[in-house]
Amino acid sequence: MVSPVTTRFAPDLILGAVRKGLLALICALALPLAAQAESPGSSDDIQLSAEEVRHLAAGALRAGDNATAIRIARGLLKADPEDPIAYFILSMAHAALGETTLSRKAARYAFQYADDPGDRVRAGQLAAKSAVAEERYSLAQLWLRRSAIHAVSDAEKAAIAQDYQALRRLNPWSMRLNLALRPSSNVNNGSEDALQIIDGVPVTGILSGSAQALSGLIATADLSLRYRFQANQTSATYAGLRLYTKHIALSSSAKAKAPGLRNSDLSQQFLETSVDHARKLRGGILGGTLATGQSWYGNNPTYRFVRASARRVWELGTGSWIGVSGTVEDRNSVTGQRYDATAQSLTVFTGLEMGNGDQLTMTLGLRDTDAWFINDRSQAASLRAAYAFDQPMGPVKMDVALTLGYADYPDYRSGFIVVPGGRQDRSVYADVNLMFDDWDYAGFSPSLRIRAGRTSSNDSRFKTREFSVGLGIESKF
Repeated sequence: MVSPVTTRFAPDLILGAVRKGLLALICALALPLAAQAESPGSSDDIQLSAEEVRHLAAGALRAGDNATAIRIARGLLKADPEDPIAYFILSMAHAALGETTLSRKAARYAFQYADDPGDRVRAGQLAAKSAVAEERYSLAQLWLRRSAIHAVSDAEKAAIAQDYQALRRLNPWSMRLNLALRPSSNVNNGSEDALQIIDGVPVTGILSGSAQALSGLIATADLSLRYRFQANQTSATYAGLRLYTKHIALSSSAKAKAPGLRNSDLSQQFLETSVDHARKLRGGILGGTLATGQSWYGNNPTYRFVRASARRVWELGTGSWIGVSGTVEDRNSVTGQRYDATAQSLTVFTGLEMGNGDQLTMTLGLRDTDAWFINDRSQAASLRAAYAFDQPMGPVKMDVALTLGYADYPDYRSGFIVVPGGRQDRSVYADVNLMFDDWDYAGFSPSLRIRAGRTSSNDSRFKTREFSVGLGIESKF
């Protein structure tokens, strides 16, 4: 769901206590380093310790004498070019003077040379604050993620996550990358049987190895980029780019069963560009999307498509909602007419927040496809119920889902055989998703997806069974 609400950035929202905390740090930290300060009008040298010089710099910062603080910091760096506290002083003084680029660069060196994780968190946050002042929001988000690597306490992690969400509302650019790697018992959606039996037809065929279920490894990458080029209190408009790719690595047993099949024969990709607009209405959101793109299978282009959709969402309060969307997609084969088709779909979805914070979502989908190739003509329906637990179970956050599906291909032919009454498939799949929030790096946590299911059909070629365990990476922010 697209939120059209914009947020005005308040300078104290990110790192409201950073200046106070850094001043305390500067005053408290002492190193066995000596600096020299020459008194005007005197030939004698006054020996000051690094701690005493830092106290002078902190006092200059508190008094607003940023130029003096900068001179003192540069003197400290002459004695020790890797002094993180001197870089902290420089960063804060330049920030106070409005010299945000210099402030960010000094904070970068403070981050680089700091040894204590807490110091690195503060330096990263200071760099993020300077990047925000430069309106370089993506760079600020990167610095917050670098800070998250060194955050130790739950309070620090929560503050970084909150700041990141604030930046997400400010940043016109957004990126989402989903990576997954999963071994599967059926990477090609092949039949579980070697024989092809069609109900009502007294003929039995033998399926080729490539038509049977093959085991192997599935790797997917799904990259989405969006740019918000219009936004106000009631609406927002986005331009989007999405690239999806799937690659297969067949197991040794699969290669023995289907020796003529290559990994690349099962690869899939699609590229999509889109424009999306959402408007906040009383009690909900009205939105629409126009998209176009191209699909590839086995490294060969298959079809180009244009898709238009509209959606309406009603907010029910207490974190619950109900919505409906409709989509029309027109496909045109890159060569010939094999993939020419028009598909129409209707989706009804709802999300209900339970009293304990858990969330139940349900989605009903209906789809009608009119295609040039008669085996692609179909009507389908699916029902998906998902339940997300609000509280983690030990180190794991969990959600589960069950999907039921039905598809009817009224004109289906298997070779020269007309399937009596057409082909009908029924499917059931269960998913368990586990996210390990406690094991994170830069705000990313590993996830584990376990999937099991099967499809039954009156044409045994489409009786399938699958079990897979997938490892992925998800953002906590």
